[in-house]
Amino acid sequence: MIEVAFYHLTARTVESALQTLLERTRARGWRAVVQAVSEGRLKKIDEYLWSWRRDSFLAHGTSRDPDPASQPIYLTCDDTENPNSADIRFFLESAALAPVLESDAAPTTRAALLFDGADAAELEDARTQWRELREAGYPIVYYQQNDDGKWIEKAREPKP
Repeated sequence: MIEVAFYHLTARTVESALQTLLERTRARGWRAVVQAVSEGRLKKIDEYLWSWRRDSFLAHGTSRDPDPASQPIYLTCDDTENPNSADIRFFLESAALAPVLESDAAPTTRAALLFDGADAAELEDARTQWRELREAGYPIVYYQQNDDGKWIEKAREPKP
């Protein structure tokens, strides 16, 4: 069964945290899908991944590209897309995990929800999704950022 990770953002922006997680994803040789709810957020991530550092970028694409299946990172707002057979799928803006995890668009290995701890609606939605996925039997891990932006494991279900 796919492991689900919850990433509680407290010290960095979604774009910055996602960039770090995507770098780790690519270092493992994994492919990723990033699912946002709004086109505005997706555009912001698209621009950030091309320009976050002067000497580097994270190669990625969208449905506008001629061969989405070849993209190591695929950006979408559509919960039915997984053209690159992603190992991991990142969910942003309270995108619903459960429907995707039970569909052909599910990642092969891991799903991750990134949520802003300063946004009350995102925080409550993350709690709701945690309960729903725990009841469905998914293994879940919860990470929270420390003041330096590093991820600290705070909880795991089922408990080891």
